[in-house]
Amino acid sequence: MPEFDKSKAYSQQEKVFFDDGREVELLHYVYGKDNLEEIRGSPEKVLAAIDEFGRTKKYLMNVGEDKGKIVELGGYIGYSCLLFGNAVRKAGGKRYYSLERNPEFGAVISSLADLAGLSDVVKVIIGSSDASLKRLHDNGTLKHIDLMFLDHYKPAYKTDLKLCEELKLISPGSVLAADNVISPGNPSYLEYVRASPQQKKEWTQQANGQGAPDVRFQDKTVQQYANRGESTALNASLGTPGLVYDSKLVHSFEPTGDPDGIEISRCTGEE
Repeated sequence: MPEFDKSKAYSQQEKVFFDDGREVELLHYVYGKDNLEEIRGSPEKVLAAIDEFGRTKKYLMNVGEDKGKIVELGGYIGYSCLLFGNAVRKAGGKRYYSLERNPEFGAVISSLADLAGLSDVVKVIIGSSDASLKRLHDNGTLKHIDLMFLDHYKPAYKTDLKLCEELKLISPGSVLAADNVISPGNPSYLEYVRASPQQKKEWTQQANGQGAPDVRFQDKTVQQYANRGESTALNASLGTPGLVYDSKLVHSFEPTGDPDGIEISRCTGEE
């Protein structure tokens, strides 16, 4: 188990830890920095300002520096977009898609990406993850996923993966990285990516076609977006049970220093 640098720890997570105005407060904090002109055009310095806010002002549910060595697809306030969008550009890539259901958070992402000079790389897609994935597939924008980081609504990890399988976006060579599989945990997703094709085929035959969150999730996880009146219904895709994954848990930390882990799964074939 790696050790966490306590000097980098964010403020502790409160009972209400997002969607309470802190995201816009972060924008004012970053844009109000005395060295704004030095920050402008530098993804690294924008990330440092976000981390400073998380350590000295209020907790932010970011991927954080410790997990930032792994590529992520995510949204919230754009930490992952800056971190990995910058990496995509340095590697010669052209586009980084961030799927975010909350339009206010999406606006924060776009604003910080613009400040970091990454607006030509980062593309924010607003809407539910399943609808956005299907739309990107149907309009020909997304034909294959090389790497996908899942860090959104926890009960949707497995169902969104199965949707991507069904749309043929996932195939041998695709890599998945799923955050928060220890805290708060994601038993249904881990069960799926670690299962054999035969096990998954049996589950598919038993499926009832209902897109409801797994009963093993804590109620606070299921109801995470209830204050906005958003539905907890999930897509009921059957996936491609014949796909084989080589899956491994990588232990890491939350930005607060609390233990967590990322499940790294590589699609290695199909039976």
